[in-house]
Amino acid sequence: MKFSQMPYTRPELEATKAALIKLTETFEQANSADIAAEAYLAADQFLCQVGTMGALAYIRHSIDTKDALYEAEQAYFDEVEPLLQETVKRLELALVESPHRAELERKFGDVMFRNIEISLKTFSPDIVADLQQENKLCTEYEKLLASAQIAFDGKTLTLSQMTPYLESKDRNVRIAALNARSAWFLTYTDKLDALFDELVKLRTEIAKKLGYSSFTELGYYRMTRNCYDKDMVAKFREGVRKYIVPIAARLKKEQAARLGLSGLKMYDDALLFPDGNENPFGTPEEIMEQGRRMYHELSPETGEFIDFMLENELFDVLSRTGKAGGGYCAYLSGFKSPFIFANFNGTSGDIDVLTHEAGHALNAYLCRDTEPSALRECTYETAEVHSMSMEFFTWPWMDRFFKNADKYRYVHLTGALTFIPYGVMVDEFQHKVYENPELSPKERNEIWKTLESIYRPWLDLSDTPFFDEGRRWQSQAHIYERPFYYIDYCLAQAIALSFWAQTQADSTSAWEKYLKFMNLTGTETFTSAIAACDLPDPFDPEALRETADAAAKWLDNRK
Repeated sequence: MKFSQMPYTRPELEATKAALIKLTETFEQANSADIAAEAYLAADQFLCQVGTMGALAYIRHSIDTKDALYEAEQAYFDEVEPLLQETVKRLELALVESPHRAELERKFGDVMFRNIEISLKTFSPDIVADLQQENKLCTEYEKLLASAQIAFDGKTLTLSQMTPYLESKDRNVRIAALNARSAWFLTYTDKLDALFDELVKLRTEIAKKLGYSSFTELGYYRMTRNCYDKDMVAKFREGVRKYIVPIAARLKKEQAARLGLSGLKMYDDALLFPDGNENPFGTPEEIMEQGRRMYHELSPETGEFIDFMLENELFDVLSRTGKAGGGYCAYLSGFKSPFIFANFNGTSGDIDVLTHEAGHALNAYLCRDTEPSALRECTYETAEVHSMSMEFFTWPWMDRFFKNADKYRYVHLTGALTFIPYGVMVDEFQHKVYENPELSPKERNEIWKTLESIYRPWLDLSDTPFFDEGRRWQSQAHIYERPFYYIDYCLAQAIALSFWAQTQADSTSAWEKYLKFMNLTGTETFTSAIAACDLPDPFDPEALRETADAAAKWLDNRK
């Protein structure tokens, strides 16, 4: 079904709870594993229908945050989703405590049960009002950023539409663009400080009500960390500082030399070549058509997938006033349809959307008939392997989008290496913030600025007040909306770089391994899936070094 034709009906709270309770009671009364499995699948399908309506409301609100109907529906879901959780948790508890659990585990797999046990650690009826407030604050942050109207170059631009100017060959344009973008954020510093301060204190209070000493432990449970802990993450960050930061610093020093600069200011960071970064050619429609051709040539699976996406209007990629920023892939389970949301801005990021978000969407498409829904789902770092690896698997087709595809590949691979230090910086910042929830806004900014000097020492932040004050983190939506998410990108990037290295030797074998990794969705943890596919352990600093060295060697050969 086409996205524009998908009907939306608000799932009324009391009717939804009553129906779910009845389905749960049927499960609880099952006198055999087969009957219990059938009852659980019925309840799961019902919840998927409710979730589909929530996803529709979220997507349509993202597409136009000024649409009164879906603004109201998003507010409704922010309010009722926590109220529904108590009933959902009753179903989850019934499943893990079922007398038929052993047989159900053999049928559905033990990872599903492990994840549900983690989910049960994140909720109590005592925190419903707090969860409602948390949802409201996150939506308020998203709307604030979507409301940005920046007067620049004779136009009124959104934050996303400012991006091309930050890559301008003209340094004066870059400076002016960064200053204009920063000025918008500086106008709202009090609001941004207050929103985040309230979120930190609220999340800390939620954690304490659930019996945790800080939000950090609860944050890990919310992210369904089922195979690694904060000590392993700290070890990963240590490996990044030891092996990735020096390589990134060298690449950035070479970038400055190419630009004829003694060092990089914040407004120089995005420009890698004096004659400009490589931007895609063609209209958005032409880019999408080339994407269709690319995926048909990549594999039968991707050809079928891209036709489904395009024929059913499952992309919204044009940047518009009032549209939320960023990009994501959502899944509309009731229609068995992934949906890709993005903001094209004329930079190479437009092609990354077509590859990155398509990696997420391909996995959802390939798993669309799998039941129950838990077996269609994976933890976030695994999902990001799907997307970040697809960026590299599509490298052979980049000449369809860029006049100088090798230049794009150089920028892309450099970006992968230099992103990891930024990503772990986001992660370490969040650990410090939630371990010290009473920090003042100024103290949080000082922590960020210190981390900049550790993870991105090549950047001179002076002359850029927003950045020099240590406020860069306020433009990173994950920090407000999805605490502790960002390390997932970093772990996934390490695995994606390994897939990239394997494509250089044998692209067919690497693709088969990638599909195998996808097929483990919902049945293996992140660490067990990478082991099953003979991929390097990102928590092993030496494996991280080998992956980074391989990428650096490729870049050195193409200076």
